[in-house]
Amino acid sequence: MKIQKITYQNRRDFQAVYVCEGCGNTVESSGYDDSYFHENVIPQMKCKKCGKTSAECNANYRPFATKYADSDVV
Repeated sequence: MKIQKITYQNRRDFQAVYVCEGCGNTVESSGYDDSYFHENVIPQMKCKKCGKTSAECNANYRPFATKYADSDVV
């Protein structure tokens, strides 16, 4: 899965539309805007339709940049 569009953000919490690189299925879910979430959690999300992660789809996943630096207190 990867972020297609962030629909809402308050501090580090956000809502986004995620899209599967394999089958194109989209789902809206929450997230947390730090480098760990973008680099580790999102690539391991399994698609509810096909059950694959970004790695299983042979996708070249590039994480979104965070709105705030990890060291910033928001």
